[in-house]
Amino acid sequence: MPFQVTLTPSAEADLDYFKQFEQRVIVDAAKRYLRNDADVESQHRKKLRPNPLAPWELRSGKYRMFYEVVDATAVKILAIGYKEHNDLFIRGQRVEL
Repeated sequence: MPFQVTLTPSAEADLDYFKQFEQRVIVDAAKRYLRNDADVESQHRKKLRPNPLAPWELRSGKYRMFYEVVDATAVKILAIGYKEHNDLFIRGQRVEL
């Protein structure tokens, strides 16, 4: 059964930080990789160690989406950012995991 993917208001603000083209890349990745098997680790999805952001990470190129699986039918994206080398940035601010 497919998951329903939603964004928190904070994640929507994170998405607005990006250019239109980048937003399309991010939304397409979320649709492709989170609609099915969002709670199964894969090449693009991984479960994170306990941290203040989220329990799961979706990677698509340099972009990172941090999300939680709410139940068997829903996924909530909590934050969206990008990586430069080993640094994670959300809305242009460096973030530590």
